[in-house]
Amino acid sequence: MRLTSAAAFLVPGLALWRPSGYSYGVALLLLGALLFARRWPRRLRPLGGAGWMALSIVLMGVVWLLDARSGRTDWGGFDRPSKYLLALPCLFLVHAYAPRARCLWWGVVVGAVGSGLMALYQRYLLHMPRSEGFTNAIQYGGLSLLLGLMCLVLVAVRPPVMRRPWAVGLAGCGAVLGPLGSVLSESRGGWLALLVVLPVMGWLCWQRLPRRRFAQAALMVALGLLGLFLTQPHLIDQRLDAARAEIAQYEAGNDGVTSVGQRLHHWKLAWQMGWDRPLTGWTQHGYELEKARRVQAGLAHPSVLAFSHAHNEALDLFAKRGLPGVAVLLFFYGVPLWLFWPTRRRLPPAALEHDGYATALALRLVGVLVPVAYIGFGLTQVFMAHNSGNICYLFFNMLVYGCLRGQEALVGAGPTGAQRHARPAGQ
Repeated sequence: MRLTSAAAFLVPGLALWRPSGYSYGVALLLLGALLFARRWPRRLRPLGGAGWMALSIVLMGVVWLLDARSGRTDWGGFDRPSKYLLALPCLFLVHAYAPRARCLWWGVVVGAVGSGLMALYQRYLLHMPRSEGFTNAIQYGGLSLLLGLMCLVLVAVRPPVMRRPWAVGLAGCGAVLGPLGSVLSESRGGWLALLVVLPVMGWLCWQRLPRRRFAQAALMVALGLLGLFLTQPHLIDQRLDAARAEIAQYEAGNDGVTSVGQRLHHWKLAWQMGWDRPLTGWTQHGYELEKARRVQAGLAHPSVLAFSHAHNEALDLFAKRGLPGVAVLLFFYGVPLWLFWPTRRRLPPAALEHDGYATALALRLVGVLVPVAYIGFGLTQVFMAHNSGNICYLFFNMLVYGCLRGQEALVGAGPTGAQRHARPAGQ
């Protein structure tokens, strides 16, 4: 369906170029869901993976609703839960009318190239201290890195639309410029996330790619990292030296205004508060009140008052919604990992020259990459506390699912079924 394909291009393609750029594609999907509401329910059977994804969205939305409404009498607390509610008809739309994978690929390439160019523009022409696009530097750096890593998957797998030299070259530019946007944002949490992402994606690529193609991808990663260190040595060294200094200040007890010190104090407090109420948590309102009380009593460092979250996704939910909240978060991450993981049953070995195999493998690797990257980002930032974090996670997963469903329907398999080798069409 052209409408869903256009959205598949716009969501990643405009994600970091314009203020809330991803909203253009989201609005298009929601409009399509409303316009075709009488048609797509007839195409929802069987629900398959969409049912599990919908369940994870509903559960996570309920967590945000319970958390955000605590202590509030206005409508502001419905902002984040409403996004999850509106995501459901969009999910069912892409389930009923699958977008084309090639539109998603070009959106990823345009988004990654654009994020790097935006970072260069803000840093060297506007002389901003940190590139931040139209969000904050941490969110911008993480999403720019994610788009760049998606481009790296495209270069490694080379689905049909990426087989011409100029297309591979553009995807390669995205694989370089996306991480460059992260470097220029100076967001160390994104760099730390690579310690989670690279081993997982490296293992999957080792298992699924020919050795020569894997070696080429590994060489590109090594050259890319080397290039970033050579072109931005002072910036990277400065940020890493600052992190080491901040850790030393924390150990010495003189850390009130440092980034690392604040995070360590937040983590300690959230851990303690979580175990004080492990089944219910404190809620957002209760968390802030109790945090202020503990600071006043000398039980917590005053620096924790500067933020309304704990700078760690899991610990933040542990403090506010207890162990049930953490379980829902893990389910929210786990569903796309389970749906997209490229097992041999779902994706029997085949040559990458087989169009259907290459497209399905690229979609599955990108589908795994999104939750793995978010797990890494969540170590030092509550990505879901921001509109960009919620929308990009929801709709990146959703669009990958829709594209995968459409691709595998062409060859006689569902998104959780085995790939049958038939002649592909149109991907």
